[in-house]
Amino acid sequence: MLERTLYGEEHQLFRDTARRFIEAEIAPFHAQWEHDGQVPRELWRKAGAAGLLGCSIPEEYGGAGADALFNFALVEELAVSGFTGPAFAVHNEMVMPYILAFGTEAQKRQWLPPMVRGEVIGALGLTEPQAGSDLKGMRTRAVRDGDPGSGSGAGSFVINGQKTFISNGQLCDVVVLACKTDPDAAGGGISLFIVEADRPGFIRGRKLEKLGLKAQDTSELFFDNLRVPASSLLGPEHGGFKLLMKNLAQERLTQAVRSAAVCETVLQYTIDYVRDRKMFGQTLADFQATQFKLAEIKTEVTVGRVFTDHAIRQFMDGKFDGTDAAMAKLWLSELHGRVVDQCLQLFGGWGYMWEYPIARAYADARITRIAGGSIEVMKQIIGRSLFAPPRKEDK
Repeated sequence: MLERTLYGEEHQLFRDTARRFIEAEIAPFHAQWEHDGQVPRELWRKAGAAGLLGCSIPEEYGGAGADALFNFALVEELAVSGFTGPAFAVHNEMVMPYILAFGTEAQKRQWLPPMVRGEVIGALGLTEPQAGSDLKGMRTRAVRDGDPGSGSGAGSFVINGQKTFISNGQLCDVVVLACKTDPDAAGGGISLFIVEADRPGFIRGRKLEKLGLKAQDTSELFFDNLRVPASSLLGPEHGGFKLLMKNLAQERLTQAVRSAAVCETVLQYTIDYVRDRKMFGQTLADFQATQFKLAEIKTEVTVGRVFTDHAIRQFMDGKFDGTDAAMAKLWLSELHGRVVDQCLQLFGGWGYMWEYPIARAYADARITRIAGGSIEVMKQIIGRSLFAPPRKEDK
């Protein structure tokens, strides 16, 4: 067994806190949340009180000022539990990092403390019905209205359009929203805005019914002449595409971290099951075919774990780029799907029953090859990097 050396004692203590929280506040209720299609708002407040939200946010904005490993540890613990309802990763790993990295001081002080406390729930508004992995194809528009003037925050924007597949869409209080502000500009003329959900013209659409992630709130959002002040602009006007590319690497790494943890967990489910399942006078574990299959899976899962931990180290050292993220997303999401499928087969008919965790894991696995950029797009990113001119520092 290869020993993991990535996490320290303080991270283990945090894991213990996360496990207790999952056992007390999530496990008893998750089946009901699957029927409801979302978790209750109160869960977010409890998670904030337990210190599970915004761990890496600096203390001056209400966080613990801890390193990003705490967030990755939480992703792993939720993945191991099999409870996919709480979309804490969207809030922790996608929304707050945009505000922290690109927000003004006023924006940080307004939004980060209540998000850390779980009083404000964040969502990320990127995907549209006709624009998923191709962000430059988005149609949601933000048009300036009024004299922008020379002062910061002068004027306003009027937003029209729609988003879909938005995690936390029904519960969110604020959305980091990507809009076209200049279709003719380089990079698609995309800008990011911090948009409050209680503004006139912000319309929540359907809570979408999905193949998996059944307790996770995923929704349509519509914007009908929604007006926001220019002070809601996050980062430079027309500069949103570059900001998205910077943060998408972290999002894709988070998905890889989750996939690695699920693969290990599903493998252990299967080992435990075949040890007890009797067939033809012996256990499934006694068959050489079972042992060979699980040996293959164990080896692949171990390779995936080593790759993922190395990627996390690179991220922590500031050396993790978009191509690295694409490779992690490609390899781990494909491994995720393959491992869950092969393990379910060893459960036979019971593996198809929703009461078995392997069935939920199978339904939840399929999205990993789509969300955060499809694997085809990941291949395109990696392929282009092979023929890109060398950087000056590489010569």
